[in-house]
Amino acid sequence: MNKISKLFKALSLILKQPALLNKVLDDDNVNKNEVFKKYKLDKGLKAVEITELLPTLDITIEPYAALDGGSTPIDLALLKGLAASKPNCDYFEIGTWRGESVSNVASVAKNCVTLNLPDATMLEMGLDKKYVDLHRHFSKSLQNVTHLQGNSLTYDYKSMNQKFDLIFIDGDHHYESVMSDTKNAFELLKDENSIIVWHDYGNNPCDIRWDVLRGILDGTPNDKINNLYRVSNTLCAIYCKGIKNAEYIPDNSIPKKHFSITVKAKS
Repeated sequence: MNKISKLFKALSLILKQPALLNKVLDDDNVNKNEVFKKYKLDKGLKAVEITELLPTLDITIEPYAALDGGSTPIDLALLKGLAASKPNCDYFEIGTWRGESVSNVASVAKNCVTLNLPDATMLEMGLDKKYVDLHRHFSKSLQNVTHLQGNSLTYDYKSMNQKFDLIFIDGDHHYESVMSDTKNAFELLKDENSIIVWHDYGNNPCDIRWDVLRGILDGTPNDKINNLYRVSNTLCAIYCKGIKNAEYIPDNSIPKKHFSITVKAKS
């Protein structure tokens, strides 16, 4: 089949199944090429050591479900440690899920706000009711947590009438959503020392989700891009000023540190 025939076949398939176009546009190589073309970041973001952000890293994580779709213990330690470093921290997150992240942060923050798709919307999308009911499982009874329901793409953030010290973005991880959530997050920062953390910058602490990175970069003001990093040993990226040391993570590198983790089950 020549190239012209392949092109017409591809167009025919897309016309029959428009969702295929999204699959093509979301392809990792497409996003990687866009990042390189616009930002020259073929290796992604440089990594800052978590111990530079949190020099006295000694944090108990609770709750931690160790189930699908959640953050890693080190991700949660990062969030909790950053919140603890901000006196009377005001925290906001997009994407609540079981409420593990906000529950950990709520133990050290003054005020926490989460935003998630409305339950009714998720049910209309055909999501299983048991899955929907799991949202806010750990955080629904916490007095310093406000649970908002809405679509982060269209939500009226001005209605909150609030700014935040720490923002965690862990909603829809497609490019358009990450870009929109990022733009809105920068408008919600309290001051120059406020921080944004994005989850699932990588599928593991060493690789890159190029759709997420592209969304972060395109949503970040140009004068703030130099303050973007990935965080070592986590699935996270971060916007933070004052970072002195950052470097790319080489393949098969020798660990610079290890962690001591105590596991204790509670019901």
